[in-house]
Amino acid sequence: QVQLVESGGGLVQAGGSLRLSCAASGRTFSNYAMGWFRQAPGKEREFVAAVSGGVALTSYADSVKGRFTISRDNAKNTAYLQMNSLKPEDTAIYYCASKGVTGSYDYWGQGTQVTVSS
Repeated sequence: QVQLVESGGGLVQAGGSLRLSCAASGRTFSNYAMGWFRQAPGKEREFVAAVSGGVALTSYADSVKGRFTISRDNAKNTAYLQMNSLKPEDTAIYYCASKGVTGSYDYWGQGTQVTVSS
């Protein structure tokens, strides 16, 4: 029932920036944590960043800490991932996810491609 739609991916040069958006619908947005994950070809999906419900505490993978910022705008039912100082190794499909009442990531978007050229 919950739907998540990512946007904002694209092709950038190393050192550039992108902002990904995740628009949510179908339930009260602010009650649940949101996360960003990514998957490169031939590799497992990996955690990138998360923002909690309520007070909106954040956490990051070590590989993106200091470069990426996750945020949320509850009035717009949208989460964001600001990506700065992009590196070729950031190239992947980025997925938005939302936790459900179980505390796990039960809802996922379709993904958006991010490609970083050297």
